[in-house]
Amino acid sequence: MVADFSSRGPNTIVPEIMKPNISALGVDILASFSQVVSPSDNEYDKIYVKYNIISGTSMSCPHVAGIAAYLKTFHLGWSPSAIKYAIMTSSKPKKVSNDEVGEYAYGSSSHVNPVHAVHPGLIYDISLDDYIQMLCNLGYDSKKIKLISGKNNSCSNATDISLVRDLNYPAFADVKSRTTFTIKFERTITNVFQAKSIYKASILPNPKIKIRVVPETLAFKSLNEKQSFVLMCSKNNFH
Repeated sequence: MVADFSSRGPNTIVPEIMKPNISALGVDILASFSQVVSPSDNEYDKIYVKYNIISGTSMSCPHVAGIAAYLKTFHLGWSPSAIKYAIMTSSKPKKVSNDEVGEYAYGSSSHVNPVHAVHPGLIYDISLDDYIQMLCNLGYDSKKIKLISGKNNSCSNATDISLVRDLNYPAFADVKSRTTFTIKFERTITNVFQAKSIYKASILPNPKIKIRVVPETLAFKSLNEKQSFVLMCSKNNFH
């Protein structure tokens, strides 16, 4: 899980998007070290080293950046989102935690697996316009969005903050507290494995919540073909 001094979840700004995205090696990492400053971070210390052992998010980030560059050598046409989500969906699952803190600690997926990320089978892709629409739904106006995107955009299509959960993201989260609910998550996936591929949803049973995927099976006929599905979650007072 993510160390207690590092970037644990949840996402305090947009809790419908689970954070952290992924976990990577970040504790006691031996790496090259700048000789401009001392490892003690003391201005009077004149000892300099070529390598040092450090822990933190600053150590796990280079691992993930290196994996992203590695994937780019195999898939030159992939967007940053495609690369990011290939890393997330191909990660090594962690054992479910028995406490809430642990659940927020290991990420919306789990530990990176660069070899599997090269061939994820399916990818979730997101365009700039998708992100802009999400920001509009969160209440950002066109002036603020231009500072982020560099584009003149209109938020006239802004709808509801609840639709943020429909961002084409490979994790599903809803944070509203209620005893009964029915929630739908809409997603679109792209086939990047082989032309003719069939994928069937597999759901781990949970006695407290009913989960189903519609349609349950997706059959692809070509590479880069896109298809959509809906993940439905429900709970009533009898469960």
